[in-house]
Amino acid sequence: MPRGRKVDSDGEVTRQLLLEKAIEQFAEYGFHSTKISDIVNKAKVTQPTFYLYFESKEAIFLRITGSFQMQLIDIITACFLEENLEEHSLKLQINSNLKSIFTFFEKNPLLTKIGFVETDSARELKNSMVKQITENLKSGQRLGYYSDLYPMNLVAESLVGSIERLTLNEILTNKSRPIELAKVLVDIYFTGIQKK
Repeated sequence: MPRGRKVDSDGEVTRQLLLEKAIEQFAEYGFHSTKISDIVNKAKVTQPTFYLYFESKEAIFLRITGSFQMQLIDIITACFLEENLEEHSLKLQINSNLKSIFTFFEKNPLLTKIGFVETDSARELKNSMVKQITENLKSGQRLGYYSDLYPMNLVAESLVGSIERLTLNEILTNKSRPIELAKVLVDIYFTGIQKK
């Protein structure tokens, strides 16, 4: 059994503190340059205390990135469109869906840097996003919202690429707000692929 402070009623507070400090360290220095000693020094706890909550640096990193990526996929999965939307309502719904993605990134800039940009699993995450957005778009095609002329997997690939670049260059640098970026993407992508 590891030595250190015992897990007690303050255990969740300590776990959360370790997660927060680990996020800060991973975002600033990357996974490979961050050491457990860096995390515990920032959290003002001992290394044995760290091991009460996490087996290793890899375990805390996977906990952080896994949670972030699951939340993002949940947001995208919830972006299916309702039936019988009028054109104006359709645009509003798509805009709201895109805004929710950008808002998630804006509210979690350090996690976004780690989980969406720098981690080895970020590529897999973007592939999952493309797959889910493709399904959402195909559902929109079946509902008659989008033209059959466009392969939805290519639209999804382009959209995820745009989301990535805009997140890096606009959201994480505080140049643009989610509502602005969502409107631009709706104008570029969805007005063009709508069924006439």
